[in-house]
Amino acid sequence: MRARACLWELCCRGTFPDLVRWIFLLGGVKKIMPVGVAIFVIPPSEIDIAAVRSQGAGGQNVNKVSSAIHLRFDIRASSLSAAHKERLLRLNDSRITSDGVLVIKAQTSRSQDKNKEEALQRLHELVRSVAKAPLVRRPTKPSRSAKRKRVDAKTQRGQIKAGRAKVFD
Repeated sequence: MRARACLWELCCRGTFPDLVRWIFLLGGVKKIMPVGVAIFVIPPSEIDIAAVRSQGAGGQNVNKVSSAIHLRFDIRASSLSAAHKERLLRLNDSRITSDGVLVIKAQTSRSQDKNKEEALQRLHELVRSVAKAPLVRRPTKPSRSAKRKRVDAKTQRGQIKAGRAKVFD
């Protein structure tokens, strides 16, 4: 346990590269991660990261530095379970192409490392969002007394409205 904690501290201090830190997070040390957090192992070979030029303002630096990150993750070829793959592909998300490739673009920061970390975090959040199977809706029907109360309330309301009508002699 102490060795894992030391390894975790080294990762947080930035001793390891960001990608290794995220693999460590995704591959997970269950004792250190918060309770209830889904942990997945996504090998670095399944993630394709490319640095591209960022959009928007940036002054003289904007045309020189490639600080935005394009993260590509092929869902169909990944090592995730079949259920997770199916749920990911069923998502109505514009970031998932028709070929089943998830493309995440991170460009909020001027630092390439921060953008890479943000893209990996978004990938992890998306995979974690489909980890839990959706609840199956069980159709229910109102009880007999609930139906009777509803009909009684409707008739009473109708009588109130009928009482407002003009009286013709």
